[in-house]
Amino acid sequence: MDEFTTPRLQALGNQLIEIHQQLRALLADAADISDISRDFKSHCLAFCSALDRHHTGEERGMFRVLAERYPELRPVVEELRRDHEQIAELLRRVAAAPTRAELDGLAAVMESHFAFEERRLVDALNALT
Repeated sequence: MDEFTTPRLQALGNQLIEIHQQLRALLADAADISDISRDFKSHCLAFCSALDRHHTGEERGMFRVLAERYPELRPVVEELRRDHEQIAELLRRVAAAPTRAELDGLAAVMESHFAFEERRLVDALNALT
């Protein structure tokens, strides 16, 4: 049994929301810094690595299981994968040349992504038996 079989996924919808809240808090901490061009890199290390681990885990496990068990969610999963690519590109841009506008744009995209993912996947994840 791998880490993404049914017992691991039970109540994962609720865990997904908790993880998103933690990532939102990390991003908010980064947004609160006064000199973004000077101080963002240290904040990015924590946020960027946490976000990368989260998205990698979704891609390798959760999305695969959901697409297999809920074929009707395959278009949603594909849209979320495209979001991950867009977010990764935004992170690279922000990390390379952090500005308040870039960080605000990243935060808006992240919030939209998290809200969409929660709306579309939480019930299906929590219903896995």
